[in-house]
Amino acid sequence: MSPLINLQNVSKNYSELLHSGVSDVNLEITSSSIVSIVGESGSGKTTLLKLIYGYLLPDEGEVFFSGTRVLGPSEKLIPGHDDMKMVTQELTLNLYARVFDNISSLLANTDLEVKEKLTLQTMEFLRIEHLAYKKIVELSGGEQQRVAIARAVITEPKVLLLDEPFSQIDTILKKELRDDIERLSRFLGITVVMVSHDPSDALALSDQIVVMREGKVERKGHPKEIYNDPQSAYVAKLLGKANILQGFSFLANASEKFAVYPQDVLLCQSDEAISAKVKRVHFNGFYSEVCFLVEDKPLIAYIFDSVDVPEKGSSVSLKLRNLKKLV
Repeated sequence: MSPLINLQNVSKNYSELLHSGVSDVNLEITSSSIVSIVGESGSGKTTLLKLIYGYLLPDEGEVFFSGTRVLGPSEKLIPGHDDMKMVTQELTLNLYARVFDNISSLLANTDLEVKEKLTLQTMEFLRIEHLAYKKIVELSGGEQQRVAIARAVITEPKVLLLDEPFSQIDTILKKELRDDIERLSRFLGITVVMVSHDPSDALALSDQIVVMREGKVERKGHPKEIYNDPQSAYVAKLLGKANILQGFSFLANASEKFAVYPQDVLLCQSDEAISAKVKRVHFNGFYSEVCFLVEDKPLIAYIFDSVDVPEKGSSVSLKLRNLKKLV
């Protein structure tokens, strides 16, 4: 099946002196999938989103939608592809208008009965029908985010582009909004491409993850594939806060580099275990984050049994499982 969106050798640089933007990006996005673009600040995530939408014109390469080149802002009177909608961090809502009016204003007045029905259906789908007659200024950040998404999808776009959709909402609302975005894709067949600063959202939600680093695609693929085989220290630390191991005496080859996720650092009583000392303990509810010192280097572990959490300054034995070899 041919991809819905196809980026071929796309580059966009804002400065000739400093790296900024993206370089030589090749990417295929299939219809009705959820794709997350992740990476550290300044890695080119938002630039990539704007190139897909047509807000920016590539310096090199081309972006295609259903086999047709996406036009840039200098080639189109109103920038942005007609079959896509983009929700940015700066929500373009009328703060002193009602929620209902903010959403329904995207539809024509040719049939007012249909307009009202579709607006109510869209609000119900995103669980904001109870907010219909509130003004935007009276809503929380998470509620405003839902209204912005409702405005975007009411015109039935084929692609929804989201720039940091979870950045201004708390944990409970994040879970609900994550579920709503998944339903938009699965039940309405909308392709979702989102930028996320929290890799856990991308891992939980996506069919494909695109890891950006300094404007280039470091890795791309299914979340499980990349998480279980990160290949680089950058990806391992970004997706799982992994410990990077190199030069330890317990490694067979001191020059080789491995990653181990905190949940794979375990307490044990084996004679062949690794000696460690507890540097600090942070309680996090259902688990504790413990920083050990091993050969004077920090090693982070997540311990899920509160009974077994050692005290600061105590000496313990550790074992490591599921080491990931890095290139």
